[in-house]
Amino acid sequence: MSGINANSDSLQTDFLVVGAGVAGLRAAIELAKAGRVLVVVKDSLRESSSEYAQGGIAVALSDDDDVLLHESDTLRAGDGLCNVAAVRTLVEEGPGAIRELIEWGAVFDRDGESLLFAREGAHSKSRVLHSHGDSTGREIARALYFQAASLPNITFRSFSAVVDVLVDEGRVTGAVALDDQSGAQVTILAREVLLATGGLGRIFLDTTNPDVATGDGVAMAWRAGARISDIEFVQFHPTALHVEGAPSFLLSEALRGEGARLINAQGERFMPNYHAMAELAPRDVVARAIVEEMRLGHSRHVFLDLSGRGADFVKNRFPRIHATCLHFGIDLDLAPAPIHPAAHYAMGGVWTDLDGRTTVPGMWAAGEVACTGVHGANRLASNSLLEGVVYGARAARAMASTLRPLSARTPGVTPLETPMGKDSEVRRLASGFCGIVRSGDGLSSVLAMLRGLPMEQKRRLARPDIELANMHTVTQLIARCALAREESRGAHFRTDFADRSERFEKHSMIDRSAFEVSFE
Repeated sequence: MSGINANSDSLQTDFLVVGAGVAGLRAAIELAKAGRVLVVVKDSLRESSSEYAQGGIAVALSDDDDVLLHESDTLRAGDGLCNVAAVRTLVEEGPGAIRELIEWGAVFDRDGESLLFAREGAHSKSRVLHSHGDSTGREIARALYFQAASLPNITFRSFSAVVDVLVDEGRVTGAVALDDQSGAQVTILAREVLLATGGLGRIFLDTTNPDVATGDGVAMAWRAGARISDIEFVQFHPTALHVEGAPSFLLSEALRGEGARLINAQGERFMPNYHAMAELAPRDVVARAIVEEMRLGHSRHVFLDLSGRGADFVKNRFPRIHATCLHFGIDLDLAPAPIHPAAHYAMGGVWTDLDGRTTVPGMWAAGEVACTGVHGANRLASNSLLEGVVYGARAARAMASTLRPLSARTPGVTPLETPMGKDSEVRRLASGFCGIVRSGDGLSSVLAMLRGLPMEQKRRLARPDIELANMHTVTQLIARCALAREESRGAHFRTDFADRSERFEKHSMIDRSAFEVSFE
């Protein structure tokens, strides 16, 4: 195995990157300039949220756009809770990051020789780049992977779920991973560790996220003593395909950007009744409007209609979406698709500064697992891929500049406690009480129920055990922070506190040393 020192049950490397989505791959490329890099993933290298990102990547590169407009749109979508410095960093470094991706072979859709920019919800300009219409994340991940794979200092290890990070005297010194094939636990010692584990959507029953998105990075960081911020803000994508027996496949916001309309069970367009921007309103507004129309119509879904754009428009513009819907008997060029909201993106996560530092020395975070504050209370469409690229590179540069010596010893890992039974019980509780609409009574109830689940320590762990333990932890964190935030803001909506409050125009913070939620 090149790039690392290894024996049968332990490895040593300079940098350990946990996760191989856009943030992890971009960081690995940068880190390879400074030392040996080991990228560990719990499934195949292709199974990440980045692979499923259809909507595109937002960047102020067109002639009629500029970074200040992109900044303004991001702040507006964030509903008063964005970290302004983080947003400015994102939009200013974004154009250079895109040019770099193009140099590395990423192919974006064009109109002749010019890049083709699309319009998406809450953007004041057409600034969203796509690849093959609806495969943007997959294309960016492809380009980054081939760039990373060409570098001799980078080694990949797939099907190795990280059980926990190693902490020695308050500093992260590596991690323990579970080898899927052998069932053995492998110790990995590293000078610096980057969490790039992606999202947490699988804690909910309906999600657009892949099966690997079980909140592992947040849970590991929490157990290591890191500060978790804004975890109560979970964005539900308004338009996920809803066909019995089919997965919650995301129908990109770009469809609405191209004129798709939302109609209820009675065949009526309804979004103009809820927001001046109608179908292009911020995602939290659209998701709650859909839930309300479903309630009023006693229906499990509403419909997304783009059938008026002419023959083969969707087939040519969004081939992946068209083919998937057609597989389930829906031709989007001819008929509307049944949709309902599904968990999509976590705005909060492991608190970091603008260089990816967490509150635990030796541990860094980038991408969806991290909370820089760039998304505030509600992510602007298509900013997430840009965040992964920009902040993955920033974290890597900072890690390389603070390279510590390898630990001389291997600390033990506290055995994981995991709920007895199946993950469906935790997912049912998260969906029922921590979803689009919440209440104080419901959040208090779910915390009591989660604490009341019987727990066990297994002598031999399997990947489902690790994931269930992490999902249990993350659901508790979301519920606890949502209960403390007595207001409605962005993606967090409380029926008992339906208005915004200036008192809560602050970021939630929680860690194991002070288990109560604070607002800063």
